[in-house]
Amino acid sequence: MTTRQLSSQNVPTQLGRAAVQIFAANERMNQMLIEHLDPRAWNAKPPGKTRPIAAIFTHMHNVRTKWIRLTAGHLKVPRQLHRTKCTPQQARAGLAESAARCEEMLAEALGGSGGRVEKFHRDGWAKPWPVGVEMLCYMLSHEAHHRGQVCMLAHQLGFPLPIAAGSGLWNWESLWKECGSPRGPGYDS
Repeated sequence: MTTRQLSSQNVPTQLGRAAVQIFAANERMNQMLIEHLDPRAWNAKPPGKTRPIAAIFTHMHNVRTKWIRLTAGHLKVPRQLHRTKCTPQQARAGLAESAARCEEMLAEALGGSGGRVEKFHRDGWAKPWPVGVEMLCYMLSHEAHHRGQVCMLAHQLGFPLPIAAGSGLWNWESLWKECGSPRGPGYDS
């Protein structure tokens, strides 16, 4: 599957460019987790009423598709993933596609180009927000929460992530470079 890569350099404002780059780094973190996750952890049954790791990643993708559908319906909305049948490879592909659409949505919302995105709709029941940096913060917070769940569950299930993978989530200079910004965070790409 191919997705159109959005270049942050095509977004007219510094905030728009930064939002695209930040969400790309956020997605790289998701991809790194799946890459380094022991395959046995993917569908392992966690204790209690907790979702399995596969269901957490499919939830992240499916929520993105909802944000796109409600906020930027003119963009192609990716197909949702099935929480019990999804493989790690399907999750990686789905997340990559939904990340690309979220980056387009953020570029339109925060890029100052008068795009069609004027309000951020988190859910059908929630009051929409005017677009702004709060939209990006909400999206990142949601995903960081679930990445934390995945790391904790993997450890609890006896499949801790390699130390290098956990440390890699915090190496923003490297993440930024992998996402196309050779000078790293804080530099206008």
